[in-house]
Amino acid sequence: MYRISKEFHFSASHQLGHLPADHQCARLHGHNYIVVVELAAPALNGDGFVRDYHELAALKTYIDTAFDHRHLNDVLEMPSTAENMARHFFDWCRARWPEVSAVKVSETPKTWAEYRP
Repeated sequence: MYRISKEFHFSASHQLGHLPADHQCARLHGHNYIVVVELAAPALNGDGFVRDYHELAALKTYIDTAFDHRHLNDVLEMPSTAENMARHFFDWCRARWPEVSAVKVSETPKTWAEYRP
């Protein structure tokens, strides 16, 4: 199996208001997010790619337009956890590129959430 990945960055605020008031994530705060999309294929296409990285520019445009420097509670219809965001980006990407096999989201340098069906 061939696997490729590409990393995207954005900054945004959110708060998880469903958590107890003394939980740090219940307060308004922000992160410098990293999104990594992974694509996999058992064979390469005629150009020798799983998929041309340039085609993934649509994800950068989507992130820059809908997520960067936004309040995620206003963007997402679900709690803006890294886990939910990984699933959201996976679904968005998979609808465009059938080779998408996983999406990872990081809120901090030490934390990652991944959605992989």
